[in-house]
Amino acid sequence: MCQGQWGYNLAGERIERRLAAIMAADIAGYSRLMGADEVGTLKALKAHRRELVDPVIASHHGRIVKTTGDGMLVEFASAVDAVTCAVAVQQQMVGRNAEGCGPHMVFRIGINVGDIIIDEDDIFGDGVNVAARVENECVPGGVCLSGSAFEQVRGKTDFAFDDLGERQLKNIDRPVRIYAAKSRDHLGTAAPVVSGSAPDAKKPLPLPDKPSIAVLPFQNMSGDPEQEYFTDGMVEDIITALSRFKSLFVIARNSSFTYKGKAVDIKQVGRELGVRYVLEGSVRKAGGKVRITGQLIEAGTGAHLWADRFDGALDDIFELQDKVTSSVVAAIAPRLEQAEIDRSERKPTESHDALDLYYRAIRSYRGLTRQGNEDALRLARQAISLDRNFAAAYGVATACYDQRHQEGWIKDDDPQIAEGKQYAVRSVEVGADDTFALSRAAHFFGRVLKDAGTADAIVDQALAVNPNLSEAWRLRGWISVYLGRHEPALEQFHRAMRLNPLDPQINYSETGPAAANFFLRRFEIALPWATKSMAHNKNYAASLRFAMVIYAMLGRIADAQVMLARLREAGAPSTISQLKKYLPYQRHEDVELFIEACRIAGVPE
Repeated sequence: MCQGQWGYNLAGERIERRLAAIMAADIAGYSRLMGADEVGTLKALKAHRRELVDPVIASHHGRIVKTTGDGMLVEFASAVDAVTCAVAVQQQMVGRNAEGCGPHMVFRIGINVGDIIIDEDDIFGDGVNVAARVENECVPGGVCLSGSAFEQVRGKTDFAFDDLGERQLKNIDRPVRIYAAKSRDHLGTAAPVVSGSAPDAKKPLPLPDKPSIAVLPFQNMSGDPEQEYFTDGMVEDIITALSRFKSLFVIARNSSFTYKGKAVDIKQVGRELGVRYVLEGSVRKAGGKVRITGQLIEAGTGAHLWADRFDGALDDIFELQDKVTSSVVAAIAPRLEQAEIDRSERKPTESHDALDLYYRAIRSYRGLTRQGNEDALRLARQAISLDRNFAAAYGVATACYDQRHQEGWIKDDDPQIAEGKQYAVRSVEVGADDTFALSRAAHFFGRVLKDAGTADAIVDQALAVNPNLSEAWRLRGWISVYLGRHEPALEQFHRAMRLNPLDPQINYSETGPAAANFFLRRFEIALPWATKSMAHNKNYAASLRFAMVIYAMLGRIADAQVMLARLREAGAPSTISQLKKYLPYQRHEDVELFIEACRIAGVPE
């Protein structure tokens, strides 16, 4: 970096400038943490600063310019020092969180190289502003660089970088290209490269840059078709436990379960899902005993890497699941720290009967019917009655009310909305380490209650707990759309689909890029996503609604009116006055664009 230079402002006053690497950092979901425990949060933050962050910054020759609550601004003379420092902080924070050093805290860090103005001990200018905006684009646990910072470190570090494309940052008058840094040992949490182009399902899925695994549905050997839900639930628990490891890429349950009941070619599964390893097995349940068998296969070669069998009583079902999970992890990622293995062994509930009801509720909810919704809510309530702290059951109940609202089965003024809010609040209260419960609560706050700020904080916490849950990334994308963050939303929907490429309900994710591109006024790009979603589910109201407004803005009025007629048949909100109450979008310009398109389509007042 160059030495400071003197210049003059418009008033003729002498000012000092210099080129520097600026690091901006803050804690994801800090306001929520303070709301839950002010004293504990502040104490933990001070400890992290004193024992980790400040010493690491000093060792990399950084100067802490100022701190603001959970945020800080740091100046470096070298971009390499800045990036090395940021990655070191993120890596070491993983260990501190695993050790239980107070409330779970996750940093977001942005780095920019640019011209700054020096005013005594403070710094100002475009270089600082861009760093702060780059940090806002970063996922919790990640490190993002502007294009200017990336050019300074290219080829000079051991880190890899994902090109996240150009972003239009708030109050920055030009697009800024952003890169996500990650260490070669795969402990980073960088987001994948995302294209703004229309979908192309024919492209092969590349292997992720970390150990990747798909858990296929286990075979039910009990001879009782009614026990299918138990076997399926067992596999889902293993997927969830594996997904908590940030160093693993885990395919979501819905994609894995497209192979249920089929004779599979493991090599083909690896190609179709883009994974290196596949876990398959069986569950035999008889009386009060259960036997679980599993084998881990390298998809590319078909080689068997590990196999084992676990026997036990149903009372010990969680211990058996823990053994399977720990054994698989030990086979494919032997360097994982024991703290992470211990974390995977946390149990969702100690009540086997409650867990049984929860599995049944999930199966009913995924039927996507009104009767299935009613059954799922009834079963979730029964599970909660047996275990008042069963977070996942609260999440299912919350999802049921969310689904009722989205499908138009209940309106904004229905008393059921208040019931759903109670379940959402409870999901957050007891689900601090349950990504499903947190993400479902977040979406209810954002979509139904139109409280996108609260939703934003909750879903960030959900992804900090488990960054491999595709549903959490999908809901993260929708909350970003509600907040008007449409470019980040595209990446988030992409990540959801990459984690769950064969999801039978992928239309929920596909509608997301249709919405984000619509609000970005990329109507030609938005339309293929909407039509792709409708091809998977012709009656999904959200895809019909976005197809209608996209057709309208493209001047295809007849097509837009066909969509409007189908929305009316489904009983979805289909007048301007209804939509104004229904729409969750926070930006005035987004609401205006949507309503304008509705009027063009012929939606009555």
